[in-house]
Amino acid sequence: MAKFDMNAMLKQAQQMQQQMMEAQEQARKEVVEASAGGGMVTVKANGGGEIVEIRIDPKAVDPDDPEMLADIVMAAANEALRSASDLVEAKIRGQMPDLGALGIPGL
Repeated sequence: MAKFDMNAMLKQAQQMQQQMMEAQEQARKEVVEASAGGGMVTVKANGGGEIVEIRIDPKAVDPDDPEMLADIVMAAANEALRSASDLVEAKIRGQMPDLGALGIPGL
């Protein structure tokens, strides 16, 4: 039976935390784009969950229906933020070892 080495486990946990932080930092530098309303509104977001650009086609601006434009902007922004979140998750997952192989269930 192998001897349990707490120091080795702590060191591995610190390395994993550092890798996660690096993956999050890399993701912050990447930008994803989403559009809604048939391309009338385009939103870009970074992996840090920040919206970095919104483009609105002038044809989307209807003074008689500002709620429609608001809905389109919200839809595009939410999709961009979901894509940014997926990007971060993929980067972190790519940095992590296979925890299942270490006998840690559910990860």
